Amino acid sequence: TDKPRPVLTVSPSWLSPGASVTLNCQVEHPSAGWSFYWYKAVPDLSEKSSSYELLPDGSGTAQDSYIIHGQTHTAGYVCRAGRGDPEYPTDHSQPEFVWSADVHSAASLTVSPDRVQHFTSDSVSLTCEGNFTEWRVRKFSEDGRLSDCRRMTGSTCNIYTSESDTGVYWCESGSGEFSSAVNITVQSMLLYIYFLDLNDLDVT
Repeated sequence: TDKPRPVLTVSPSWLSPGASVTLNCQVEHPSAGWSFYWYKAVPDLSEKSSSYELLPDGSGTAQDSYIIHGQTHTAGYVCRAGRGDPEYPTDHSQPEFVWSADVHSAASLTVSPDRVQHFTSDSVSLTCEGNFTEWRVRKFSEDGRLSDCRRMTGSTCNIYTSESDTGVYWCESGSGEFSSAVNITVQSMLLYIYFLDLNDLDVT
């Protein structure tokens, strides 16, 4: 049978200076006797995935939550659980992320044209910057799906925008670094013009 998979939640989603990050690992049938394991996701571009690095004191905790202090950059996290003797482990959770808009990290993402609001059929370039040779651009969409840019040219991802491109974007380097993150919203141009027309109507 398939192993159960816990659900990891991360709070807050966006970092603010000095804030701690709380991870919570939910199993399907919570009860006493579960042990929890907490990991940092490390990008692995050769495998098009991530490897997992155990967090400090993150092995076999009795608590289903874990607090991280001093996190300043974008990062990904994973948890798993286990119970019994010998221990029966769950699968690893899906990775969850905390994002930082801090452009002073070792890697950064720049968007051209440089605006948060884009319209459908815009041509948008997302460029990874930093002293690394390999990159991937990742997106976390509004419905919680994680995906990689399909049109990478060197360190740049090119998007011909649709509304499904709305999400949070960041870069991951071949050395395991995360960049600053950018929130991008794509709106239908037709809808935008419709609302502009409504605003022009004289309702008096």
